[in-house]
Amino acid sequence: MAFQLGQYTKPDFTQEIFVNAPEAKLAPAPRDKAAPEGFHAMSIFPEYFKVGDEWILPEDSRMDCVPVLEGGKIIVREFRNLKEGDMVFLGRTENCEDGIYVHDDGFTFPGVEEGFQNSFAFRQSRSRETAYSYDYSNIYELLEYERDHGYITWVLGPACAFDAGAREAFSTLIDKGYVSALLAGNALATHDLEAAYLGTALGVDIRTQQPYFNGHYNHLVTINAINTYGSIPAFIEGEGIDNGIIYSCVKNKVPFVLNGSIRDDGPLPEVYEHTYVGQDAIRSHVRKSTTVIGMATVLHTIATGNMTPSYRVLEDGTIRPVYFYNIDTSEFAVNKLGDRGSLAAKGIVTNVQDFVRNLAKNLK
Repeated sequence: MAFQLGQYTKPDFTQEIFVNAPEAKLAPAPRDKAAPEGFHAMSIFPEYFKVGDEWILPEDSRMDCVPVLEGGKIIVREFRNLKEGDMVFLGRTENCEDGIYVHDDGFTFPGVEEGFQNSFAFRQSRSRETAYSYDYSNIYELLEYERDHGYITWVLGPACAFDAGAREAFSTLIDKGYVSALLAGNALATHDLEAAYLGTALGVDIRTQQPYFNGHYNHLVTINAINTYGSIPAFIEGEGIDNGIIYSCVKNKVPFVLNGSIRDDGPLPEVYEHTYVGQDAIRSHVRKSTTVIGMATVLHTIATGNMTPSYRVLEDGTIRPVYFYNIDTSEFAVNKLGDRGSLAAKGIVTNVQDFVRNLAKNLK
């Protein structure tokens, strides 16, 4: 059976609760970077605001940001991007009391019984005891659909570059068109390029896992070589690099965003050193993403999750779900994303090297 997207059902705005709801209130931002008292903050779900007699859905949303009415549209803006005088929506209720409606059950998914709830049930959390075979089948179908119809964004931690087979598998995914954008930090790119350049990651052989003598220098030698060339593409060409995750991105013209950390070595030339410039670069891809997969990185995945709503409004006005997976060996890591508000994210507790190799083996 062909893959089927989750189907969205809009609220019935002819119901009395919507007809009788007050118009949403607005107040001007008192100064740059500050919202008026009583401002409304967005969730990950579709939210409708009553303006006049019309209920308006923001086309591009983000959790923990504020909705602004501008030119008849609702623009969701970070606090740092607010300007004095921006007309900000007010209200802390979610069921029409303030002319705001949070539509948290708008999607129905194939194979999930509508309205299913159980007051008591075993094994409802995502843990090492969860059976993930069905998840794998769904992911294969999803990614094959998204390759042709969506935008697949990956968020990778450095562990994804520690194993030769995992690097080869992810390169295969890039070559086959299953990677639309890559988000990571300085470490992922450094260790992946170290592996291509010197055969190690943090001085440990990526095939045998044996440490090299003075191997702790290898990532620094790699960073220094890349900075000497002035850019990652120049290094790849100059040193004849022919393998790895970053090499495959450059070869296939897949964009990658590398964000800096206070603990970075170097960093590499392409790393964003200003937090908010890097955040804007991430969001430029999140705004297009229809599937996001985070692997072995708690902080980067949570950061991306905080920018990712549960829905996407397509150019033709269709509202579709955004699929979000978080892959890690730690139950804490996969569940923390939900604790930080990304309630639509689904965790899979497994080794990322095994996960990515399964994908490369089973995807068309």
